[in-house]
Amino acid sequence: MEFHKDVLKLDSKSEVERICEFIRQELRDMKRGGVVIGLSGGIDSALCAALCVDALGKDKVFGLILPEKESNPVSAEYAAKHAEKLGIETETVDIAPTLEAFGAYRKRDDMIRGVFPEYDSESKSKITLPADLLSKDSLNVFTLKIDDGKGNVKSARLNKKSLNGIVAATNSKQRTRMMYLYYYAEMKNYIVCGTTNKTEVIEGFFVKYGDGGVDIEPLSHLYKTHVYQLSEHLGVIREIIERPPSSDTWSFQVSDEEFYFRIPYEILDLLLFAWEYNIPTEQVCEVMNLTAEQVKRAMRDINAKYNATRNLRQLPLTVE
Repeated sequence: MEFHKDVLKLDSKSEVERICEFIRQELRDMKRGGVVIGLSGGIDSALCAALCVDALGKDKVFGLILPEKESNPVSAEYAAKHAEKLGIETETVDIAPTLEAFGAYRKRDDMIRGVFPEYDSESKSKITLPADLLSKDSLNVFTLKIDDGKGNVKSARLNKKSLNGIVAATNSKQRTRMMYLYYYAEMKNYIVCGTTNKTEVIEGFFVKYGDGGVDIEPLSHLYKTHVYQLSEHLGVIREIIERPPSSDTWSFQVSDEEFYFRIPYEILDLLLFAWEYNIPTEQVCEVMNLTAEQVKRAMRDINAKYNATRNLRQLPLTVE
């Protein structure tokens, strides 16, 4: 297997045609009339919407914009602007009342107050992993960071109970969105289009039966680098292309790299390719101008995340 700096460069036109045929074929096989897609204001959902329009036409693509009270306001703005450019019908549903009825915010905040008792309605929160894995080795131990609303930031490492409680409550946001997507899909006799890319699939950066609970995944064979290439090719709006990638899940804004990946996408994707195809460490070092220790450190991190999230990629297990 060849490995060089341009190994992830696509023939965008051919790849778009291949994905569009996949979308059309799956729709025929499932005997459905169109596609519902959740528009987050991020690049993955924007590309999926563009691909679906290219494959099916704008009249068979329905976009749902599903903000909640902690979403960045520009997310819905960018989603609507991109949908308008594509010419697709959309509907915006505020999912905050559903989350409040479930107790998602309260349950999360109760767990946070177990770490920071002063956390209140004016505060914001996020969790992060240690930064810049290539510069310094460290374990994947999450830190909770809060902003009291006055610019004062505090942080503390999380134990397993606190982390699990915060994540479980927060993941209800993605699962609530998927509930709405399937409501509209079943009402319209459509399928739900997922937006998870290969970088996220390998490292387990998605929520099972949340953004991972869909009918088709047109991007799951594409690294994030590919997503940017195809987005440029299909004319995704500049605001989305230039926006730093984020799950837009936390009230205290956090990038995907800060929250989980620890390595910039443009470097991580090449490392993931090398991991997938067992490229020798020496070759990776030469092509990427990294030390052997940096490459080994990255590979350990990829393996750890891949193995820890194996259950996310599995269908329900059954008795043979």
